[in-house]
Amino acid sequence: MSANTHGGRAKCLQRLVRLDLPVPRTIALAFNAVHRLAAGEIRDVSTLLEPLDDTRLLCVRPSSEDPDWGGPGAILNIGMNDARYVELSDQIGKSAAAALYLRFVQSYAIHVARLDPDVFEDVSDDPVTAISQALHAYEEETDEGFPQETATQLLEVLRSMARAWEGTTARLLRQAKGAPADAGLGLVVQELALGLGTGECGSGVMQLVNSESGERKITGRYLSQSQGRDALSQDQGALFLERDPRGPSLEELAPEAFAELKAHTALMREKLREEMQSEFTIEDGKVFLLDGVRVARNARAAVSIAVALAEDKIISREEALMRIEPRALNELLHRQVDPEAPRDILARGIAASPGAAYGKVVFSAAEAQAGEARDERCILVRRETSPEDIRGMHAAAGVLTERGGMTSHAAVIGRGMGLPCVVGVTGIRLQPRKKRIVMPDGRVVKSGDVITIDGTSGEVLAGQAPLLESAREESLKTLMRWADDIRDIAVRANADTPADAEMARGFKAQGIGLCRTEHMFFEDDRLTIMREMIFADTSEDRAAVLEVLLPIQRADFIDLFRIMQGQPVCIRLFDPPLHEFLPTERRGQLQLAEALDLPLSDVTRRIEALSEYNPMLGMRGVRLGIAIPEIYDMQARAIFEATVAASLEGDPVVPEIMIPLVSAKREVELIKAQVDGVATAVRNETGSDFSYRLGVMVETPRAALRTGDIAPLVSFLSFGTNDLTQMAYGLSRDDAGKFMSEYVRQGVFPEDPFHSLDTEGVGELLSLGAERGRAANNDVMLSICGEHGGNPESIAFCRAAGFDYVSCSPFRVPVARLAAAQLAVKDKIG
Repeated sequence: MSANTHGGRAKCLQRLVRLDLPVPRTIALAFNAVHRLAAGEIRDVSTLLEPLDDTRLLCVRPSSEDPDWGGPGAILNIGMNDARYVELSDQIGKSAAAALYLRFVQSYAIHVARLDPDVFEDVSDDPVTAISQALHAYEEETDEGFPQETATQLLEVLRSMARAWEGTTARLLRQAKGAPADAGLGLVVQELALGLGTGECGSGVMQLVNSESGERKITGRYLSQSQGRDALSQDQGALFLERDPRGPSLEELAPEAFAELKAHTALMREKLREEMQSEFTIEDGKVFLLDGVRVARNARAAVSIAVALAEDKIISREEALMRIEPRALNELLHRQVDPEAPRDILARGIAASPGAAYGKVVFSAAEAQAGEARDERCILVRRETSPEDIRGMHAAAGVLTERGGMTSHAAVIGRGMGLPCVVGVTGIRLQPRKKRIVMPDGRVVKSGDVITIDGTSGEVLAGQAPLLESAREESLKTLMRWADDIRDIAVRANADTPADAEMARGFKAQGIGLCRTEHMFFEDDRLTIMREMIFADTSEDRAAVLEVLLPIQRADFIDLFRIMQGQPVCIRLFDPPLHEFLPTERRGQLQLAEALDLPLSDVTRRIEALSEYNPMLGMRGVRLGIAIPEIYDMQARAIFEATVAASLEGDPVVPEIMIPLVSAKREVELIKAQVDGVATAVRNETGSDFSYRLGVMVETPRAALRTGDIAPLVSFLSFGTNDLTQMAYGLSRDDAGKFMSEYVRQGVFPEDPFHSLDTEGVGELLSLGAERGRAANNDVMLSICGEHGGNPESIAFCRAAGFDYVSCSPFRVPVARLAAAQLAVKDKIG
């Protein structure tokens, strides 16, 4: 017998029987037998009944391969009829016998005969009177008496459950949970321990851990004179299991039964190598185990359980690592909406940055900053964010945008900051001048109204939803240590500021794989200097303005080097088009004209001159560095002066300098000569020697194809998969969200290529780039630093392609570390 022929429940019960645990006699029907039942082929179950005690009632439970796939509900008390009712009335009392009979009649009528439950709405509260009324109602509705033969009852129950499983609705529901279309169902027929009668009788469930925290604690309930899982559905009268100051317990009522149950459940944990929930019945003081079910758990409890099992030597560390879904760590690292709480969904978008947040709706970065100053939680709502909004994003509890996709500005910055973010919210009408949003169902949300955004599901909720706090506990730290011991690809973090670097260190990143230096320029004092540089007319004037930025940038780099304590720091030279630093609104342009003491017309004219039809493919990256070399001169000097200063205080620093948006070998030659010249000047001025590595961000298809030309000039090639995907597909990463879900739904793309690396198309560019780069320079270091770096499937691809490391936002570092470890374990076990 196996789970893929008889189902998980049947396999578990077989193992419990082999452990000599007190399981009532049980017969399991295989998937093929149940399929034949659904087709009407099996008409006689007498052989099935032969091994069973004909004095016992029966129950039937479903047994699917995976319990998460569901199945029809269990039916208890099969074999109950008029004669058995009389017998049991003498044994356990007329009221208890009537309750058993009534439960079966109603269950059979609704689930087997398919009668409307309303048929029984007028039956009496007294079970003795009610059973007579229920039998009469059944006969009225079906024009025949309630079946009295156990074989007939059992056959119809089995056939009904088999047909329910194979129905269209049930099939679609389980396919939505990941089950294959032809998933089979087994059925378990079991002698029933009544749970009612004289002496101590009842039923309940027991587990040895808390399902929310994973804490070692006996949980569950027990209800006297009950069956099945009644103890969980009827709070009134249910007892705690072990002694509890809140009320009476089974341990006090029946200490021997309690001790026996505890021992049985502990044995199941050890021998089944899993935390199990025991479903039990006590009949006249005797304990029966009806079922063993894997304990339900959230991500927090799953980590705690896996680590505890490994520390108790029940499973290996490798198996503990394999039991945790890497993406589930997001539940531990971010606040989440309570899954038990009701959700009033206003709209749905793309889940761009995990976690949940509530706050008052604001429509500008300035309003978010003002709200933070008043200690108010705010949700920043924008059509789409730009670098101008970064200060507001830092002030906000979460971000919602009408446009955008997985690699839009809001998404990338949100993930880097650990800020909940929902983008591409389709169907809403954003009216910022009126300071309101019209939701798809017509409801209006105004400035100051409270909403909740769920960046894990992409939902926008009305009001303040209850949230569960993040949990970074010792068990998670232990699991991650084990992951680091076995993984064989490094994981770095994308970090743009000292605060980001602190976060990266906290998540045990092995260095910074991408520092986007432009993000350092958006603080108020720095932004004004940048704008002065943009408005400077000559090279000398630009250099003079940048001289003011130099000590600020140098101080930032010193902080990064100190925080990373000798670990590698890869700094990308200035990348974005200059127009991103200029105000788009009239009010901002007036303020800029006043700050620079220029006529408004000069300001608007310069902004218009810098505008481009497609700025992401225009004057940015290395093109800007070649056209305005003063920027890269200042940044290189800041990096090298910071290197000298930080190396005097601690571990030697070897900075990595990355040139963005390269397309041609000559671009690298020009920037390399420029950077080498600055390095020589700093060495001469300071009298200090230092090393550095120069590399290229491979984010254009041409660069990926020509790495053979570029690799001999550099120490590393870091693939920027956000832009590389954008250019390979000819898709705007900011606008693709408008139609991407429809493309995925219709099978054009298997998944959003900005969310999951396209290993066929973009992956071929990566493979060619890696192969040609290594052929030209065997020592060149390979990595990816786009948002795909934290995706488990992308890590598998990079590892197979021989990459040295992946880099991702700090909050995705633990996910990447675990995913990388799981890949190493899979290789180890073949």
